[in-house]
Amino acid sequence: MKTPFIDTAREVIRAEAAALTTLADTLDARFRDAIDLLLNSRGRVIVTGIGKSGHIARKIAATLASTGTPAQFVHPAEASHGDLGMITSADVVLAISNSGEAPELANLIAYSRRFDIPLLGITKNPGSSLGRQCDVIIELPSLGEACGTGVVPSISTTMTLAVGDALAIALMKHRDFTPENFRDFHPGGKLGAQLSRVGDLMHTGDAIPMVREETPMPDALRIIGQKGFGVVAVTDADGMLRGIITNGDIGRHLDKLNGATAREIMTRSPVTIAPGALAEKAVSVMNDREITCLLVVDPETAGRVSGLIHIHDCLRAGLG
Repeated sequence: MKTPFIDTAREVIRAEAAALTTLADTLDARFRDAIDLLLNSRGRVIVTGIGKSGHIARKIAATLASTGTPAQFVHPAEASHGDLGMITSADVVLAISNSGEAPELANLIAYSRRFDIPLLGITKNPGSSLGRQCDVIIELPSLGEACGTGVVPSISTTMTLAVGDALAIALMKHRDFTPENFRDFHPGGKLGAQLSRVGDLMHTGDAIPMVREETPMPDALRIIGQKGFGVVAVTDADGMLRGIITNGDIGRHLDKLNGATAREIMTRSPVTIAPGALAEKAVSVMNDREITCLLVVDPETAGRVSGLIHIHDCLRAGLG
């Protein structure tokens, strides 16, 4: 009787998880040497590999590039036909080969030695052609593959991918790479939206509905209608925020709107948010308080309104 699919899946995942634990336990000072080699580079990390190692190499290059370490994948076969010109003496080559004997890497390895380009290798075989040429090597434990026959790259590729992530994140932390830096490289999609700041989405300048405390309510109502947000900020003579008038405030004071000033109708000390706050935080505040917009006050402007963010702005950006 054949092994149930779910049993096979669990065996594969457990084998790979166990391999990662072994890998973590066997990392040594050579990993630190690898980090030093990458940090001392004046150029890019040229990541290369063939076959399944090539697929992993592409992902590692992408992860490095998106976390503050300039990196580029170079296909080893294409390198032999002109793409070696992409590699400069300021770069570091990161070559990946589980066996360390991929013939396609030979010319690229030779090029790195000829022009004294630092060479970092990831392989399970430090005595291989790749291992013997490397300035620094990260050795993978020899643990076979999850298929049981050793022919399907699985455990080896999972470990290689994990080493790439470890290198990228160690470099990222050393460089104090911030969420703001990360957003610079990820402006699109859901991730870019999640990292958006209030200041990126808020309305500014003449778009902000504002009146002074002594403004008659009929004039304040006209501003609310013109600006289209359903609210108006109320400031004192010095431009400092004193309150906000919402549709709720208007409904509660319908009987005295014609003869009142903005000061008499406004809600004092309204909820505000800083322009540097994540837009996702603004969505959370609006949802919790069941409101549709927030006045934006920069702490450095001593209480002056610098913008307004509406829930629709966040929804258009992909939040909410």
